Amino acid sequence: MEKLIPFTINDLAKVTNHRSGEIKFGEKMIVIPKEADKVKFLTESEAKYVLLGIPEDIGVRANYGRPGAASAWESAIKSIANIQHNRFSKGSQIIVLGQINVSQEMRDVENLDFNDIDDRSKLSQLVEKIDKEVSHIIFTIIKAGKTPIIIGGGHNNAYGNIKGSALAKGKPINAINFDAHSDFRILEGRHSGNGFSYAYEEGFLKKYFIFGLHENYTSKSVLDVIKKLEDRVRYNTYDSVNIRKEKDFTREMALALEFIKNDSFGIEIDLDAIPNIASSAMTISGFSVEELRQFVSFFGQNKNATYLHICEGAPDLADSPNNNLIGKLIGYLITDFIKANNEKEKSN
Repeated sequence: MEKLIPFTINDLAKVTNHRSGEIKFGEKMIVIPKEADKVKFLTESEAKYVLLGIPEDIGVRANYGRPGAASAWESAIKSIANIQHNRFSKGSQIIVLGQINVSQEMRDVENLDFNDIDDRSKLSQLVEKIDKEVSHIIFTIIKAGKTPIIIGGGHNNAYGNIKGSALAKGKPINAINFDAHSDFRILEGRHSGNGFSYAYEEGFLKKYFIFGLHENYTSKSVLDVIKKLEDRVRYNTYDSVNIRKEKDFTREMALALEFIKNDSFGIEIDLDAIPNIASSAMTISGFSVEELRQFVSFFGQNKNATYLHICEGAPDLADSPNNNLIGKLIGYLITDFIKANNEKEKSN
């Protein structure tokens, strides 16, 4: 974990707003002491969840998207640190591992132009570098018996999450992706739109369900590929569930779970599926925040839920009064996941 920038007790203090009579997550969350062996500490800690930030938008740039997703980690950790520690949710269940150091890679892309074929190749190569770091850290967390909660960054990081999880488990894993887009595009060099197709092609992804595809923004070629792979790749569309009402949201969650639940699976959340959330591919039509929270809670309850990844939120692209709301939303999703996961532990 050479590229990890560990989160420190001083970092926690800086983002926690102390108030008399209250206990915040930032006062209870765990950081790994500087002198400690990280792997040994993770393995021996009673905390179950490990928070990791990936502050990059290189995969988004390589996919011709708007930069900005690099800012989600900073926004999120400030919000998470100020959640109330109480009987509903406890900060002491979380180890804040830190963030992957992508500062050099972010400098390297500043003057690259997606429209230049050589620059596009350089962007993809930088995404591959980040892939290696992500997969290694996710592997380490899961091998230590913990559940990673990853805050992106672009959706390119799904590849590293899936690969690291599969290597730790010793077999391919499944994934459920709450997303307006499939991210199952052609293998044309790594970017945020093909993390799942690369993971599938390389044998790390067994079954894949895309929840809430937008019919207007899914190409015929992708639909044709998915149709050929329907034993292992399935989807529903937002339009069929919430516009035409041909399908029921709760029933669709149950069907998706039935498809993936027999093996370890990752929960992937792309915030561009939610209307008016600042992201690389912002939408004006989509599922509500309440539906997304229900989704995370529903899938988090299952014993095979292996990690949670929240990506593509871009606070830097939001109007200034609203740029802290993305961090707040991420905080809600994380606590929803942890509460559901804890219920799972009680029932097993």
